[in-house]
Amino acid sequence: MAVRMLMVCALATLVCQVWSSAEPRHSEKELHPQVLHPWRSRGKGLIRVKRDWIIPPIRVSENSKQIPEDLVQIKSDKIFTGEVIYKLEGQGVDQEPKNLFEIDDKTGVIRSKQPLDREKYSSFTLKAFALSPSGERLENPTTIEILVLDQNDNRPVFIESPFVGTVSEFSVPGTSVMTVTATDADDPMTENAVLSYSIIDQDSIPPNAITKIMFGINNETGAIYTRDVGLDREVVKEFRLKLRVADMGGMGLTSEGVAIIHVSDINNHAPQFSPDSYNMTAVENRNDYELGRVNVTDRDDTGTKNWKARYFISHDYRGNFAVRTDPITNQGVLTVVKPLDYEAQSKYRLVLSVENLNPLSNKASRLTLSTATVTVTVVNENEAPRFREEPIQIEVPESVKPGTLLKSNIAFDPDNSDLRYEISRDPESWLDINRDTGDITAKRKFNMRSPHVKNSIYTAAVKVIDAGGVSATATVAITLKETNDFPPQVFPLTGFVCRGGSRSRKGLLLTAVDEDLPPQAAPFLFQIPDDLSANWTITQVNDTHAMLQPLVDLEVRDYAVMVQVSDSGSPALSAEAQVNVTVCLCDSFRDCKSEAGAILGSSVGINFIALIIIAASTALLLLLLLLAVAVTACGRRHHIKKGTGLLIGESEDDIRDNVFNYDEQGGGEEDENAFNIDLLWNPHDAPPTPGSFYPGSGIPPRGKQPLRKDAPHNLPSPTYPRRPPADPTDIEDYINDGLEAADHDPNVPPYDTALIYDYEGDGSLAGSLSSIASGSSDGDQDYDYLNDWGPRFKKLANMYDPR
Repeated sequence: MAVRMLMVCALATLVCQVWSSAEPRHSEKELHPQVLHPWRSRGKGLIRVKRDWIIPPIRVSENSKQIPEDLVQIKSDKIFTGEVIYKLEGQGVDQEPKNLFEIDDKTGVIRSKQPLDREKYSSFTLKAFALSPSGERLENPTTIEILVLDQNDNRPVFIESPFVGTVSEFSVPGTSVMTVTATDADDPMTENAVLSYSIIDQDSIPPNAITKIMFGINNETGAIYTRDVGLDREVVKEFRLKLRVADMGGMGLTSEGVAIIHVSDINNHAPQFSPDSYNMTAVENRNDYELGRVNVTDRDDTGTKNWKARYFISHDYRGNFAVRTDPITNQGVLTVVKPLDYEAQSKYRLVLSVENLNPLSNKASRLTLSTATVTVTVVNENEAPRFREEPIQIEVPESVKPGTLLKSNIAFDPDNSDLRYEISRDPESWLDINRDTGDITAKRKFNMRSPHVKNSIYTAAVKVIDAGGVSATATVAITLKETNDFPPQVFPLTGFVCRGGSRSRKGLLLTAVDEDLPPQAAPFLFQIPDDLSANWTITQVNDTHAMLQPLVDLEVRDYAVMVQVSDSGSPALSAEAQVNVTVCLCDSFRDCKSEAGAILGSSVGINFIALIIIAASTALLLLLLLLAVAVTACGRRHHIKKGTGLLIGESEDDIRDNVFNYDEQGGGEEDENAFNIDLLWNPHDAPPTPGSFYPGSGIPPRGKQPLRKDAPHNLPSPTYPRRPPADPTDIEDYINDGLEAADHDPNVPPYDTALIYDYEGDGSLAGSLSSIASGSSDGDQDYDYLNDWGPRFKKLANMYDPR
């Protein structure tokens, strides 16, 4: 008889029955649950003891095909006293994922509704309730845990595809290359997730380069290692391994993968020159140019530091050459870094050596360092002459005599050809140069005060040319030393000295002016000749000033005193000058008083208050004069505005002297200044009265219109603007519109727009009055008077033919 498992768990009065999912189900009548008494006797009475109701986890296999499947049955002993309703909550019931489990509310049997997947949910925690028909909780909720048992339903999978690794060439057996890894979604605590790795195939690139098995793998860890010798990158570049992984220790489900192993290069080949000798040609006097290239070969991996070359030069004793590596071709590029001189050395024999950027491996065959010989032949060419110094420095006194030799032997020619010299720049024409020898001499005296002398240095330039026409230019910097060329001069030569008072407060302050520059000028020494020093003395104040004072109380009159001043030059120069001194009586301000002031004292003399009164009176007179001029100008302007035109004045002699804008030649060329809106006249409006024009101005009345020579007769006139501008800012547009229409109207007289003219005298450069154009059938009036208006109306007079 099959074994039947019955589990009864009691918490308070709740009973639970569980069947193993692996055993057949039986009817409820065959169950004989064990009844437990929850009350325990203690002392004289009975005490109810509450104990935890512990139910072991329910184990259910994933992917079960028997659906629905009964998992567990719970019962409450409340069924003996009334009806009990069972409820279930938790993950898989009313929480995600929903609808996986259910409970029979009458019998308390918990069932699975769908197959379970352990890889998604490995366990579920539910809560069971026993309720009365009214919803009252009869028992405390109990926790039911359901564990999903794993089945081997997932294949292992490699985490990369392909795996890529690198191994150095000539690696010894056992060298670790890389580790491959796979994963299995089954339960890692079971045999379903125990993996085993293996290599099932090996290919080489190039194909069949190596046929023996070169790599092995640890079946537990997936570590790939070398298992044989013979890895040579020059023979095989890459290996491709086919891998397999199986779960259940290699007996379960399997998957395949790929591992690619690159053989990396080591520096086991030294670079070699090919060929090992070269001949090159260089041009003298040039530098920083490519002389030639040398080639090397290297069997190591191209582009790596094991292949890249580094070159060295020997036997280059003067450092004229350099060599660098072309990063693309790996060639050595030989360059000239210092100019070569054919006359000094015409041929060079250089030795080049080469090595890799990375040091040579100890597995490389031992070879001597590769070298190459380069023979460089220098080609002679005509070199430019060279100056012995640049700039040419000369230091001379400014007073050097003309013809003095300043500099010689200034240049030479490397080719030993004849040279020709000339001055290329000499702004003051102070220098001369010998055409054949290049000797520089002074042509005339120098002047420190020349604008071309900056900081006592005069700059010129000389040019030298060889027989082949090749030239060179050098700057000549002449430092001028100041010499004592000019004696100082006393200043001032006139003055006054107050009579009376203390001697320390009276005297004439003198100074000196010297055209020389320091140190040939100040300090100055002032003296009075011995034979003239009876009444006067001179006292030195500082390096540039002295005080001339009388020794005795002199009469009020003029005196002539001889003063001698000397400079500090070497040699010192001196000069005598007569200083005219007036001895006078002075006021409190130490100013000379007039004769009357001397007699009457300071009450009659001009003092400071009188000067202020005089200045104020003068200012008041000027203000009144300006006010009168302004009133007159305003009256004239008002008179003009009240007349009939700008050309009307008070008499025929008024020629408009107060015209300010003299450049305004006419209103027909966009006059923007000096116009008056009252003076515009449209030919299509009512004509002005003859008396409205300025008498004697020569502007004809309306009835006498001259004929125009520059337009056909009797053509229709354009439309003129008639509405005056409402805004003063539109006056300019209004004027321009009228002028534009008048300029294209062949029937208007030449005075279509009132113009402001003024006679400015003979010889005016005034232009054409091009905007004045009109046509008329009246030619009876004589317009010769236009010639009397001056040169500015001459062109206007030539436009008309009197009829």
